[in-house]
Amino acid sequence: MEERTIEIKSRNNSKIIIGAIPGHFATNHSHVNYYIDMTKVKTQYRMAKEAAKELAKPYLGSVSIDTIICMEGTDTIAAFLAEELGKQNHSSINSGKDIAVITPETDLNNHMIFRDNMQKYIFGKQMLLLISTASTGVTMTRSVNCLKYYSGQLAGVASIFSAIDNYDGIPVNSIFSANDFSGYETMPLEDCSLCKSGQKLDAIVNSFGYSKI
Repeated sequence: MEERTIEIKSRNNSKIIIGAIPGHFATNHSHVNYYIDMTKVKTQYRMAKEAAKELAKPYLGSVSIDTIICMEGTDTIAAFLAEELGKQNHSSINSGKDIAVITPETDLNNHMIFRDNMQKYIFGKQMLLLISTASTGVTMTRSVNCLKYYSGQLAGVASIFSAIDNYDGIPVNSIFSANDFSGYETMPLEDCSLCKSGQKLDAIVNSFGYSKI
C-alpha cells in the first residue's frame, strides 16, 4: 500500500507535506478513497511549526482566542499555534496572551469530558478547535457539542485537511482541502460506490494511522 503514496505539498507553504494513498478505506463515520498520512506534520517539530504559522494567519487580526482544543494528535501543532498567536505583535489581537492548550478525555461511554481543574480554561472562553481531518463533520460536531456543554464559545475551527468549508457559519481554516486530491470522495457506509463495485477495503483508518485488512 505504501508504494502508492503521493506527496502533496501545501500550495501556500512548500515546507508542509502530507502523504496521500489512493484506495478504499474505512473510518468510524464513512468510507474514503484516500488515506491521508499526516504523521510527519503532526510529529516533526519543524513541519509542525510551519503548519502552525499557516493556521494562525486568519486569527491574528480580529479573532480573540483564549484556549486551543487540540484533537486527533494535533498537540505539537497546537503548542506552536498558541505561541504564534500570542507573539508580541501590535497588529494581533492576541498579542502577549498566554493561550491555553488542552485535550479532552474520553470516558467509558466514548463521551468527551474535561475534568474540574481544566474547566476554567473553557467556561466563558473563546475557543479555537484544532483537528487533523474534517471529512464528514462528525468529529467537529461532537467536539463543538462538548464545548457548548462546558459553556465555551467557538471562535474558530482549524484543520490540517478539511473537505468542509464552514461549520455553522464559521469558516474552517485548513492547510489542505479536497481540491488538493484528484477525485477525493467521502461516502456514507451504506452508500459507498467502492463497496458496490466490489473493491475490497485496503485498511481501517483513524487519527492514529491505519491497520491493513
